[in-house]
Amino acid sequence: MPRQLHRPTAPSQWWQDAVIYQIYPRSFASSGGPIGDLPAITARLEYVASLGADAVWLSPFYPSPQHDAGYDVADYRNIDPRLGTLEDADALIARTHELGMRIIIDLVPNHTSDEHVWFREALSAGPDSPERERYWFREASTDAPPNDWTSIFGSIAWTRVRERDDAPGSPWQDDPQWYLHLFDSSQPDLNWDNPAVHAEFRDVLRFWLDRGVDGFRIDVAHGLAKDPELPDWQYHWTMVEGSDADAASVPPPPMWDRDGVHDIYREWRTVLDEYGPDRMLVAEAWVSPGDRLAQYVRSDEMSQCFNFDFLSSQWKRDDLRAVIASSLRAMDAVGAPTTWVLSNHDVVRAASRLGLSHTGKGPNGIRATDEQPDPELGARRALAAHLLMAGLPGSCYLYQGEELGLPEHTALPDDVREDPAYFRTKGVEAGRDGCRVPLPWRAQAPAFGFSPDGQSWLPQPPEWAAFAVDAQEASTSSTLNFFRRMYALRSELALGHGGLEDVSDAFPGALAYLNTAPADAERGDILILTTFDTDVSIPEDWRVLLASAAPGSAESTTWLARA
Repeated sequence: MPRQLHRPTAPSQWWQDAVIYQIYPRSFASSGGPIGDLPAITARLEYVASLGADAVWLSPFYPSPQHDAGYDVADYRNIDPRLGTLEDADALIARTHELGMRIIIDLVPNHTSDEHVWFREALSAGPDSPERERYWFREASTDAPPNDWTSIFGSIAWTRVRERDDAPGSPWQDDPQWYLHLFDSSQPDLNWDNPAVHAEFRDVLRFWLDRGVDGFRIDVAHGLAKDPELPDWQYHWTMVEGSDADAASVPPPPMWDRDGVHDIYREWRTVLDEYGPDRMLVAEAWVSPGDRLAQYVRSDEMSQCFNFDFLSSQWKRDDLRAVIASSLRAMDAVGAPTTWVLSNHDVVRAASRLGLSHTGKGPNGIRATDEQPDPELGARRALAAHLLMAGLPGSCYLYQGEELGLPEHTALPDDVREDPAYFRTKGVEAGRDGCRVPLPWRAQAPAFGFSPDGQSWLPQPPEWAAFAVDAQEASTSSTLNFFRRMYALRSELALGHGGLEDVSDAFPGALAYLNTAPADAERGDILILTTFDTDVSIPEDWRVLLASAAPGSAESTTWLARA
């Protein structure tokens, strides 16, 4: 029997069914030099629009020492000179709007760079100063850090001030305090119990809203509120997946997903509402279960939250079926759209991750000495997964290069790596550089056309010539042109506003859903059929609209309409 998971909805806000394309500025395109920049992004926005994207999301472009690829922000109201100027940002925003798209920018409120003026003032002001109250400075009674918290990137989450490289000969060389950093030591955590921090970020929001930004992606949205007592918590929290411990057997983390974060986002919601109802917030929150995640998108908080349970799911029928059902149920309970995502700048690319013996989120990077993905199987599954995701109601995010079928670069030399996760784990984790390699635009150009002078901040594998944009645009059967057809059909059929019925029981071994028509759509039900390790027969009374491989063949997704 069909099982209704979600009812059709009427469109009211642009983000509810939007296709949003993630641009990682360092690696999208360069107008000269090894690092990508804003003018080159602006010049290629027509390419993004041609995919059928409704919006773009830009990872950080702020001034930064680049210890964590821009997520260590030194100034929230300017542009890193390596990437451009504020005038370049204004031009990018204007061009995005000219092409009928919205623009979302990254906001990093959990921590700043240690080169931010606030942190430099805190170091100079010394213990017990108001400047240090903007961060988490603490003393310890022994040589051990103030508590046992660990960094997401490995090792302890505290650095002693006098052990910093800039301490010798400085005013703080005898400083007794430590500071908290849940990521790299160059990223001190802000203290959101301090009213000055609240005031600063309200002003930052208005600065960018005044320049025409349509929304903000909130980095580490679940991390801002900490227990002020800073109690020990011996467990580790992992990127994207959250806790690596059994949630039923451990106390709630004193630094992640605390109720206090919601007061912050209600405050921000009032700021955005000053600019009208069409400005949005999307949460990067590594939180489960779904009903806990849904609290971030209640009507007076954020607009979207990334569905990392979907990204982390094993490529297995029952696993995906359970995640899709629970995700829709949790978001429907608070009246928010489900926001699907398969890849981003923090995880191994889908075409490689899905070619491993263990799928799911995958490892934190792949090196040449690690298990290598099956490229054909991974590519086939990734295309099927994208077609499944695009057929589900809600919004979906596309990480740059996924539309080309790009695999992970699994043979990067260690001496070119930049991810702090690689260094803080002493090479145990390869880190995220492999998914951040600059895009290939022209098959026969140096650096595959990423920059006019042939420079690229990370080397690209030679086999990427076959994935280059110009090579794929010349082929009607390319992955790039498949994505263009997929998103055009998704928009035409209003699949993002459809309902969803689970009819998988009629297709043993497969996932099958009916995307039911919203009231304003002139179409019938659309059957979304995803297969795994066996073929499935296509019903005779249905016609194929789009298929990632031969319709019904193993490891594929097919969209069908009634004949």
